[in-house]
Amino acid sequence: MKFLVVLGGGESGVGTAILGKKKGYEVFVSDKGKIKEKYKKVLEHFEIDWEEEKHTEVRILKADVVMKSPGIPDSVPLVKKLVTLEIPVISEIEFASNYTNATIVGITGSNGKTTTTMLTNHIFKEGNLHVGMAGNIGDSYAKMVAENDFDFYVLEISSFQLDGIVSFKPHIAILTNITPDHLDRYDYQFENYIASKFLIAKNQTSEDYLIYDADDDVIVNWLKDHPVQSKLIPFSLKKELKVGASLKNDTIEIMTQNDTIYMKTNALSLEGKHNLKNTMAAAAAAKLVGIRKQTIRESIMNFQGAPHRLEKVLKIGYVQYINDSKATNVNATYYALDSMSSPTVWIVGGVDKGNDYRELMPLVREKVKAIICLGMDNSKIKDAFGNVVDLMVETFAMEEAIKVAYKIAERGDTVLLSPACASFDLFENYEDRGNQFKEAIKNL
Repeated sequence: MKFLVVLGGGESGVGTAILGKKKGYEVFVSDKGKIKEKYKKVLEHFEIDWEEEKHTEVRILKADVVMKSPGIPDSVPLVKKLVTLEIPVISEIEFASNYTNATIVGITGSNGKTTTTMLTNHIFKEGNLHVGMAGNIGDSYAKMVAENDFDFYVLEISSFQLDGIVSFKPHIAILTNITPDHLDRYDYQFENYIASKFLIAKNQTSEDYLIYDADDDVIVNWLKDHPVQSKLIPFSLKKELKVGASLKNDTIEIMTQNDTIYMKTNALSLEGKHNLKNTMAAAAAAKLVGIRKQTIRESIMNFQGAPHRLEKVLKIGYVQYINDSKATNVNATYYALDSMSSPTVWIVGGVDKGNDYRELMPLVREKVKAIICLGMDNSKIKDAFGNVVDLMVETFAMEEAIKVAYKIAERGDTVLLSPACASFDLFENYEDRGNQFKEAIKNL
């Protein structure tokens, strides 16, 4: 019996443990931190051995294969030891893909991947395809493979998950964009991060497809120097394309295999230029698997966006409150500010991931009337924008931030939570931050 060790007892770790057990492995789950009660119950139900708050090396180093949760860096001494001993260390998507023949749509990118994943899944469902959505979003992919027999999977995949692949191959890969993010995991080398994202196309053949943003110079230049085997389906808001998705006046045109879909941009349920791109990518994927044009159009019109992503919460006294808590980097906040059409009170701050705020400067000058800092250390934000806006207030709790915003905002303004930072200084995660934002507004 082969021995599978799972490092990390969270969603992906427990999912992998269940699948491993089902496929006849001896399974051991080891987590350096605490394992949540709900996951312990699941492990006990499946009679899977586990430990928490330690890694018992003598046992782990006997593994035939190790699945490492995406949150654990490759630089951890235990992982280095495993690699030295030539014990395969893989990611959940690699492990699970060995046990399904489903058609996979894999979606990665620095921003937009959650919305694109949800929209692709929505169109596939409306097209009556038997589809599961997993990965970075919702349920663990491995757990889905263990419990279902879907024909299609739409997977949101982070660069950390791609770092652990060997033979994983999506039939359709979508690369939404690449901007500097998580550079602390890539030795602060942007090239390493780009290479990691492109692993999504590493095993693709000429029978497969890569849908990508042709307006993103990082992607275009990388493809010039590192050609892939797959068929290229670009999308662009600026370029005229012979194949792929482009914008003419106010109409999206999606051209694949001598056939074109036309969609009016004003019919889309999602706002903002970046969402035109997310829509183009999802619609192109739907077209490649043969979903009818009418179904694609209707699905895009009735889609509800991702929570905590430019989510309209309430209007109070003619002031619109928008929750964009999922914006954990500068690029995501750039999209949010870019889609604002009224004077904006901007709530920003948290744990800085090496942010460079300069690219936001033109948008802040044009759209932001006041900044409310919400974080333990707001010095970089104050340095960047202190001379740009008339009013800047420091707060250290969501309720306080909302009270200040309520006082500052006038009829016709927008209050936007788009932090450009991680949430861990004051909140459990970005969902907790967004939920506290919504709760505080309801209590006004």
